Amino acid sequence: MRAFARIILPLAILAMVLGQQSLAGSREQAKRIHDRLAGIPATNTTLDAMVSTFGTDASGKAAANYVINNSPTFYNITLKNFASPWTNEAQDPFVPLNDYSATVIGLIRDDEDFRQVLRGNVIYVGNISPGYSMTSNAHYEQLESSNADLSNTTTLQKRTQSSVISGLPAAATAGVMTTRAAARAFFIDGTNRAMFRFTMMNHLCTDLEPLKDVSRTPDRVRQDVSRSPGGDSRIYLNNCVGCHAGMDGMAGAFAHYQYDYPEGNEDAGQLTYNASSVEAKHLINAENFKPGYITTDDSWINYWRNGQNSILGWNGGTLDAKGNTIGAGAKSLGIELSNSQAFAQCQVDKVFKSICFRDPNNYAVDRSERDDIVADFTSTYNYNLKEVFADVAAWCKGS
Repeated sequence: MRAFARIILPLAILAMVLGQQSLAGSREQAKRIHDRLAGIPATNTTLDAMVSTFGTDASGKAAANYVINNSPTFYNITLKNFASPWTNEAQDPFVPLNDYSATVIGLIRDDEDFRQVLRGNVIYVGNISPGYSMTSNAHYEQLESSNADLSNTTTLQKRTQSSVISGLPAAATAGVMTTRAAARAFFIDGTNRAMFRFTMMNHLCTDLEPLKDVSRTPDRVRQDVSRSPGGDSRIYLNNCVGCHAGMDGMAGAFAHYQYDYPEGNEDAGQLTYNASSVEAKHLINAENFKPGYITTDDSWINYWRNGQNSILGWNGGTLDAKGNTIGAGAKSLGIELSNSQAFAQCQVDKVFKSICFRDPNNYAVDRSERDDIVADFTSTYNYNLKEVFADVAAWCKGS
């Protein structure tokens, strides 16, 4: 087992690095682990059980696993709050449970390969009435308001999206990207570029601005992007193209998806998939630059595989003659994104912020531990994010 405390720091340095963590006895450590994982105070009985695990595992991971395995609030509160900001553009953590956040909770609960979050034919639904609806979130709101135990596999059940969402074939499923909640947030109106941007933000932990690279091939930039905004082509060449060359190259994967809703009632809409034609939103404002790229299918190309954004650590995939990854559809794009090193590190960083209340990039000792956990996440744990929660909670238990 990897040692959690590889380095002993003088007390003054420890206080500076770990902030709020003070020297603590085993009971205080157990309490910190419990409160951060479960989201509620522990009973004395629970603390006694956790403290007893320190005799055989001083790292605290056994105590963390005790909480994960015995506290439904880890799923109902901590994981729900963990996933909810990813489901809406405002990144609001207080939105109701939905099929996106429920699927994240289920994947973690069931020890699934977390890369399925961007590629899997998977969705989690409740065993309650009303059942899953393609045009309403009432099913999940009722599940949440009933205080259903989401740690229970009978209460929250794994299904395939292709069997639950009418008109969505298995080949067109792409984890949470093809849930109703994601469609409501990121496929509604617009150009479907929002789905790409927020997927990068939520699952690779980077917005587009840091990825701007004006040296990438611009042949996939669509017609709606002006090449002379404000009459000045330099703005496009030195700014706009830096994001659009990469983003438009990959966002074509969403060419067949739409969120259709009755006029004036956006909450009553549904995800639709039309394999036979490109959604009109990909062809809007053609007069802005007629020689621009015309979307004819859902093919995509990752120009960021090379250049400065190779730092994201792309892995696998089908490469063209110039070393760019190519594919078609949202599922293959989800595979491309979730196989990256950036995806793996992002998941660990998010858990760190959720459980330790700090960014692991701020302190060298945290970064070193984070890197060890990322390595375990991708190899030893086979992308099991529950193990990451236990590791991080143990690391942040205090000394």
